[in-house]
Amino acid sequence: MAIRTLHVGLGPIGAGIVRQVAARRGFRIVGAVDIDEAKVGQDLGAVTGLDRKLKVRVTDELAKTIKKAKPDVVVLCTSSALAKVTAQIAAIVKRRVPIVSTTEELAYPWYSNRRLAKKIDAMARKAKVAVLGTGVNPGFTMDALPIMLTAVCERVDSIRVDRVQDASRRRLPFQQKIGAGLTAAEFQEKVDAGTVRHVGLTESIAMIADAMGWKLDKITDEIAPKLAEREVSSEFLTVPAGRVAGILQDGIGYRKGEPIITLHMEAYLGAPESFDSVTIAGSPAIHSRIEGGVHGDVATASITVNSIPAVLEARPGLHTMRSGRLPSFFGG
Repeated sequence: MAIRTLHVGLGPIGAGIVRQVAARRGFRIVGAVDIDEAKVGQDLGAVTGLDRKLKVRVTDELAKTIKKAKPDVVVLCTSSALAKVTAQIAAIVKRRVPIVSTTEELAYPWYSNRRLAKKIDAMARKAKVAVLGTGVNPGFTMDALPIMLTAVCERVDSIRVDRVQDASRRRLPFQQKIGAGLTAAEFQEKVDAGTVRHVGLTESIAMIADAMGWKLDKITDEIAPKLAEREVSSEFLTVPAGRVAGILQDGIGYRKGEPIITLHMEAYLGAPESFDSVTIAGSPAIHSRIEGGVHGDVATASITVNSIPAVLEARPGLHTMRSGRLPSFFGG
């Protein structure tokens, strides 16, 4: 029997998820919700860029849509911030529906958002449903993947993950989130305001540390601009030389005063190469590198869709990528 999905949040990632679900056997889309007035009342196929109708109208009423559609699972793609989605999560689990979400701070909220994590976990347990936050990063490349690679080690001394991306291939909201096109002064202002940054390095470090059984002294998250040495452009914008092409960000977890987990991320327009690498110092030492990198937008949609069956099988409560079964491609 097909899994009945309801989609909440139809931005670029939410729309990408809809397109994958619509193309795969084993799923049936039964509802869609968004607050954008331009999308409300439209057919979901048109809203998400498909060349066919899905015979599902977008609404702006979450509770009524759940009641009418009777979904098996809700896919929630509305915000990076856990505080902003907690009320939405509460409204969904109140109706006893499991959730897979791309909210970055939900990927591992037990370090920075422990109070909200405990609240969501309690709500989900009471409703007897599972809630999972996932994505490509956090959710895979800089946490679940290195954790899995340590499974063959008899000793781990330190972990380093490097994620380098040519951001010209990414969606416009991502390019804006990394500050592309800003002056250096504008970039710093937005970093200070918290609107230019990659969300999730702290969550990934905390997930890795807990998996390793390491008690960290502190976690730092430092951000710097990558200035364009020449004019660079994407489908959406052009960045003249001297302006910000993107972001350089380092998250570091310290244990006994020493850096033991390092997550280094570069995302900027015109990067000469893209790759994801994991370096584990220990026995045996391991170095894994994915040439070309894992495409963030495609992979985020994919891991979200592929995690749906795992969430439906999971015990009630708030889950992370290290507490449930390992997801894999699901073709229906």
